[in-house]
Amino acid sequence: MEMRYAVIMAGGSGKRLWPASRENKPKQLIKMIDDKCLLDLAMERLAGLFEPEQILVITNAAYSERVGECFTSLPAENIIGEPEGRDTANAIALAAELVAARDSDATMAVFTADHIIRPEDKFRQCVEQACRAAEENTGSLVTFGIRPTFPHTGLGYVHCDEKISDAVHRVRAFKEKPKHNTARYYVESGEYFWNSGMFVWKVGAIRDALKKFLPESVDALAPVGAAAKAGKDITGLLSEIYPKLPKISIDYAVMEKADDVLMVELTCQWLDVGSWPAIAEVVEPDEDGNAIVAPRAVVIDGNENVIFSDEEHLLAVAGMDGCIIVHTADATLICKKSDSQRLKELVDLIEQKFGSEYI
Repeated sequence: MEMRYAVIMAGGSGKRLWPASRENKPKQLIKMIDDKCLLDLAMERLAGLFEPEQILVITNAAYSERVGECFTSLPAENIIGEPEGRDTANAIALAAELVAARDSDATMAVFTADHIIRPEDKFRQCVEQACRAAEENTGSLVTFGIRPTFPHTGLGYVHCDEKISDAVHRVRAFKEKPKHNTARYYVESGEYFWNSGMFVWKVGAIRDALKKFLPESVDALAPVGAAAKAGKDITGLLSEIYPKLPKISIDYAVMEKADDVLMVELTCQWLDVGSWPAIAEVVEPDEDGNAIVAPRAVVIDGNENVIFSDEEHLLAVAGMDGCIIVHTADATLICKKSDSQRLKELVDLIEQKFGSEYI
């Protein structure tokens, strides 16, 4: 049987979930759903598909210790800390070198740690289909797409061609985040899917593609793979190499340029938990539509709010509709849900005025 590895990308800090998400406590480690963090949920989804020895987590070096404490079943060498974020192309290039050091013919599946995907059994079925597609089409890069339910302008799209099997489409092109009218056309055409940012491929296929489209990163990271294969510590090498790598996403660097891309439709509920309003879609609301993730909260005459606290602080809300209310030990956020996309702007302003203490 083919050797399969899973890579979970868990490096982002998540400014759009401030103040719960911070530089030292990123969104993937915040307990949000059923007293579990997003990385917990990502690991649970992979149960039965990959053994712990075959799961690698690529995270920020500042989070490595905490990730290790949360997931003691993972070997310590499977938690890799990036000295600084250089976007998804380099995280994947690094992971490919580390997987190839273990098995140059392995199948490599790439997931992110900031999604809610349900039900898990349907997800596992789709992953199995994608792994088989990558193993049957060894030169192909396989992605997952979600059939759009509305004209989302905050996501990229995958334009599909004909099906090559019941579960697998051939990809015609990747499209960047569209304007509303374009997104509406995409939805109505039936040929476009939301880009999930998750992938499966033979490790040789992605290394070849990276070598073709992003050779500077591949050449720079080759010594890391060699060191890992020799059983050496790679921390020092990464600190030396990473700051010099070009910051670029895997979509820009590879997927939009590759000419042999397949897609498996992810036929389950998928939500990118990138902002506070998204929490309302995965938390059971109260009778007034308030999504509450807090030990102690009381609401009167309030509807469609998102209320969050990670400590035993009482949140009392009266006469507010469509708001986000987030309390942490040292910062409180109150804003309209319609202004949630301005959080990055707000966090940048806070950093200018008060430094990094609250970031």
